[in-house]
Amino acid sequence: MTGKHQKTRMFTVLLADITALKVDAIVNAANSSLLGGGGVDGAIHRAAGPKLLAACRALRGCETGDAKITPGFDLPARYVIHTVGPVWGEEANEEARLLASCYRRSLELAAAHGIASIAFPAISTGVYGYPKEPAARIAIATVRKWKPQSLSEVIFCCFSASDRALYERLLEEDPSRR
Repeated sequence: MTGKHQKTRMFTVLLADITALKVDAIVNAANSSLLGGGGVDGAIHRAAGPKLLAACRALRGCETGDAKITPGFDLPARYVIHTVGPVWGEEANEEARLLASCYRRSLELAAAHGIASIAFPAISTGVYGYPKEPAARIAIATVRKWKPQSLSEVIFCCFSASDRALYERLLEEDPSRR
């Protein structure tokens, strides 16, 4: 793996390009069509090559809060787990529940496929507008609650130094204080 990082238990925070990570699975912050888009989604589709688009077409989309899995094709990751995060302010006050579901469903698919290492982007915090700190708190809390069997490492892959600092600070917090 490349990029600066900090390790806390089974969690790693990286400032890196998620498409370059050599992990079992990367998570794609996808749109409901699963056919590519901007941001992380577009970068993953470009890096994985045209076979990813064909595999995603066969999945016939994905509901908000759910996740689906494909091979990684030309990526260093064996799998891509595609999840559709909520659009901030457009989910009838269900954004937090739906965002937590994205992480939970991704972890369920990871367990079902014997995945040992997984990398998450900051789901819904780009064009979907989810405020970064509440989104990071949901991501960390949901992953902390997960009782991994095959999973040995969870990477929070950040796009900016400020995002990395946020995840590092939140991971250092005692979850019992909230």
